[in-house]
Order: sequence, then structure tokens, then C-alpha cells
Amino acid sequence: MAHNALTPVFVGLRIGLHVVFGALTVLVMARAVLTRADAEAAIIGLGLLLLATYALGASIARRARRRRTGGTIWLGLLSVEWIALLWLTPEASYLVFPLFFLYLHLLGRWWGSAAIVVTTTIAICALGLHGGWSVGGVVGPIVGAAVALLIGLGYQALAREAEQRDALMRELLATRDQLAATEHESGVLAERARLAREIHDTVAQGLSSIQMLLHAAERADPSRPGIEHIRLARETAADNLAEARRFIRELTPPDLEDRGLGGALRRLARTQWAVEGLTVDVRVADSMSVPMHVQTALLRVAQGAVANAIQHGQAHHATITLATDRERLRFTIKDDGTGFDPESAANASRSRSDSFGLRATRERIDQLGGTLSIDSTPDRGTTLAVDLVLEGAA
Repeated sequence: MAHNALTPVFVGLRIGLHVVFGALTVLVMARAVLTRADAEAAIIGLGLLLLATYALGASIARRARRRRTGGTIWLGLLSVEWIALLWLTPEASYLVFPLFFLYLHLLGRWWGSAAIVVTTTIAICALGLHGGWSVGGVVGPIVGAAVALLIGLGYQALAREAEQRDALMRELLATRDQLAATEHESGVLAERARLAREIHDTVAQGLSSIQMLLHAAERADPSRPGIEHIRLARETAADNLAEARRFIRELTPPDLEDRGLGGALRRLARTQWAVEGLTVDVRVADSMSVPMHVQTALLRVAQGAVANAIQHGQAHHATITLATDRERLRFTIKDDGTGFDPESAANASRSRSDSFGLRATRERIDQLGGTLSIDSTPDRGTTLAVDLVLEGAA
């Protein structure tokens, strides 16, 4: 039984049932000894056998895999032994009360209720045959059956309510974890936006000013000594400014917050990529539920792949596709460019620190716990695919 807040109550009820069954069985045997019954030995023997069968069945019933088969067989054997004991002594009719709860617990509501009706009838007939028919001999077992039925059904309802409450608690805890992850993600995005603004307002502006000043000094006296150093400083500032602007673009994905990954890719396809001469077919649904940091990573992967297709592959058409289920994600970018050798490109990206190439893309996917595969040969285009387990990417 799964642990929940009502587990102590259920355990107490079951222990109470065991105690009642054992006490009543001992009472039946004690009555046989005190009254010097004719079948005293048989009653004691059957009583001990009944206790042994009950103790053995308690362990069988706890095994979930054998509950339906082994538990039913054990309950049938216990009922047969009880009927045999009831044939010898009317006091055995007391044992029908704990048996009622076993029928409901192991056989379910309908079959258990039917078994209660049958055993109640057997108990009434046995009392009538042993001591004659009376109102108490009929009403007593019926009242006991009704009480046991009400208690048993109430127990089952309480157990179902406890399971539902536990399921609700688990759902609330999962929702809390998701909310915490969302808040963390929002905080990360806000911090990335703040860093982008800081870099733009400080480093980028400063490098732009340095570049302008050096360019002015270079134009003021092109023949002055050391002009090559000024030119080199201006070019270095220009390179660093381009790198800073790339950092800013990395930190601020366009329209992801409002439009999602599909909307951002379609906007790029209509504007930037269309101007650069590439037709991009975006097959990404806006309703797909993908974490924001994963969307950001996929957007950067797409930007890098499309930039390579334009600059190095001379591609004219590309297709971006995103397919997801509840656990996995596959993101592909396919173009009709000239293609390349992936191994040679990977080696080139290791030797150049200023390129946003395959190494940066692979590292980005590795951070999410995904895999990056590239299928490309010269003059046959390129297909870049990202496979990602969403749970691991969280």
C-alpha cells in the first residue's frame, strides 16, 4: 500500500481485523473446551488450522502480483474451513463478521457483496439447525452483514479519497517545480537582456568611439609615421565591436517572448534572410510547448546554420523543421547549397576563435544534453539535425 497521510488509520484497521479474527477463533475453541463439546478435538483442530491458514494468507494477500489469484484461493480455503467449523459448533458464526471485510477487500464491491449475502445465509441456516429458528438468529447475522458492508464500503471510499488527495498533492508539487523552473528561466532571460544592454551601452559604444577616433586620426595625416599602427588599432577595434555586437545578438533573441520560435524564424525568413537572397520554409508550429532556453538555443543554431548556408554554401533555399512529442525533440535545417566536409569544417572551427561555427553550435547543444548530427557532402547541400530529450534539457 502506498504511503499517505491516512496510512496509519488503514494499518490500524487491518491490525484490528487480524486481532478480532484471532480472538474470535480462540473464543470458539475455548467455548468447546469449557462446555465439553462432543467434537471438542475436531473444533480445536479446525480452529488451529483456521488460524494457520489465516496467518499464511495475510502474507499472500500483501503481494500485489498474486493478490487476484492467490488471495482468492486463500479466501475460498478459509471459507471452506469456516463452514466446516460452523457445522461442528454454532459459535463459529461469530467469525463471519471479520470474513465480511475480507470479502470486500479481496473480491471488490460487487463480488464481495455477493459473498457477504451467501455467507450470511449460511450463518443463519447453521444457527437455525444447531439451536432452532429464532428472530435473533436471523436478525443478528443480517445486522452484522449490514454493518460490515457499510464499514467496508466506507473504508474503500476513504482509501480512494486518500489516493486522489495524494495524486493532487503530487500534481501540486510538480506544478510548483514547473513554476520554479519558469521563474528561473524568466530570471535568466531578464539577466541576459540586462547584460545585452550593458554591453551595448558600455563596451560596444566605447569601441565604436575608439574606432571613429582612430579613423579620424588616420584620415587627418595618412603619411605620418606610425600610421600603420593606427590603422591596425582601428581594425582591431572594428573586429572587437563586431564581436560585441554578436554577443548582444546572442543575448537578445528576437521576438521569442511574444512570437515563439516559429514566429521568430518566420520573421527572419521574411526580412534578413530574404534580403540576403535565401528562401526559407519554416515548419515550426507556434503552439509547440518548448522551454524558452531551448527555443533560444535552437534559434541560435538556426541563425548559425543559415548564415553558413548563405556565406559559404551559396544556398538558394532552406527548410527548417521542428518535430516534438512529450519527451523528445528533433530540429533540422536543410539547404540546397554547395555542401562541405563536416570533419574539415570542425577542424577549422577549432583553429579559429572568431568564428561562430560548428564548435559553438555543438557546444550549445551539448549544454542541453542533446546531440548534433551533420549530413553534408560537396555539391549536395547540408542537413543539420538536433536531437534533444526535453526532460534532460530542463
